[in-house]
Amino acid sequence: MADLNALGIVVSEMATSIRFYRLLGVDLPETPGEGHVEAALPSGLRLMLDSEEVVLSFRPDWARERGNQLSLAFECASPAEVDETYARAMGAGFKGEKEPWDAFWGQRYAQLQDPDGVPVDLFAALPTD
Repeated sequence: MADLNALGIVVSEMATSIRFYRLLGVDLPETPGEGHVEAALPSGLRLMLDSEEVVLSFRPDWARERGNQLSLAFECASPAEVDETYARAMGAGFKGEKEPWDAFWGQRYAQLQDPDGVPVDLFAALPTD
């Protein structure tokens, strides 16, 4: 059986995308001049970023389409970390979709967009007391 090992995102501006995901704690190399970067996440999954130019080199018919078919979710250690991470992203000039809120399903939740419009959620369990 195949094992999901990596998620890949085609990025329009590598340096901006590296800065965004590093802000969220992904240990991507700071090599924006490269067309492909990747980092192993604590879960073992890899996050890969590829420039449009790299993708076009093997898929010349590829074209960027804006959509919401994919989203990423980052688990935070606490509800306060959700708020702090969201505030850091806003302070760094990135786009927020929905400010942190206490969701009815028992999590502190917030929604961002990465530099290419990929939805990125932040979440942490709420205290049960």
